[in-house]
Amino acid sequence: MKIQVKILIGSLIVLAVVIIFRLSGEKRIENLAPGVHQVKVREVIQTSNYTYVRVSENREEYWCAVNKADIEKGKTYFWLKGWEVNQFHSKELDRNFMSIFFLETLSDSPILTNNSMSSNAMAGRQSVPEKPGIKVDRADGGITIADLYANRESYNGKSVKIRGEVVKFSKQIMNRNWVHIQDGSRDGSNYDLTVTTQDTAAVGSTCVFEGIISLDMDFGSGYTYAVIMEGARIR
Repeated sequence: MKIQVKILIGSLIVLAVVIIFRLSGEKRIENLAPGVHQVKVREVIQTSNYTYVRVSENREEYWCAVNKADIEKGKTYFWLKGWEVNQFHSKELDRNFMSIFFLETLSDSPILTNNSMSSNAMAGRQSVPEKPGIKVDRADGGITIADLYANRESYNGKSVKIRGEVVKFSKQIMNRNWVHIQDGSRDGSNYDLTVTTQDTAAVGSTCVFEGIISLDMDFGSGYTYAVIMEGARIR
């Protein structure tokens, strides 16, 4: 009888330790930049274009998606910028997500307050690196990216044409494709234009986009655009 009691007590102690450990969560790294999320990966689903990741943060779980990447289950990652989409349906997975965050990046390195990458991101600077060597002729009847940024107020709500090289393409997020284009021009630190469209374009291709210019668009979770071309068509 005494042996059984000891075994029972020992089992209860082990169970208590496990519960306390799980409730305590993972210790947050010090000096993370404001707004940075520290998450632990619980599940990874790979598709042709995206990596879907179920993560836990502060004892809560949620889904994220990033452009296809090598993400490891059980590892700790960090993200700063993303936007939430409710009732998202993945055609490739044939699966509905009640809520999912589409992330700009999911980094395995902490984003710290003294990290230049995080400070630039929080300041709203261009997230897509400038590609060297791009030299694109202005479209007939169109403008350059530098023209757009320099005179953004005059183009707000108007349709414009811009020829640029596709440097990033994200397929069907919030029922539209997201394209980053550059043409070799710049206005201050602005050299990259985000375009939403139903058309498709290969990274590295040069296309003429025609769409409506919008200013100061906020898609939530701090994911904002000072200038964006929406509903564009490739001409």
